[in-house]
Amino acid sequence: MEFHERLKELRVSKNLTQQQVAQALGMAVRQYQRYEHGERKPTYDIIIRLCYFFEISSDELLGLK
Repeated sequence: MEFHERLKELRVSKNLTQQQVAQALGMAVRQYQRYEHGERKPTYDIIIRLCYFFEISSDELLGLK
């Protein structure tokens, strides 16, 4: 499973909208959508914020575990 697929799966499993996640991370919805659609790769800073938000390790988020 690729990063963007895991990201969407995490969001859906928590019953959250893209708007809710983007707002919690302090970014525009379109920016978040680009990560979920695989159009862009997040920076290290965004990866860290995603890990804190979803309460998972970076290994899990990146599919290394």
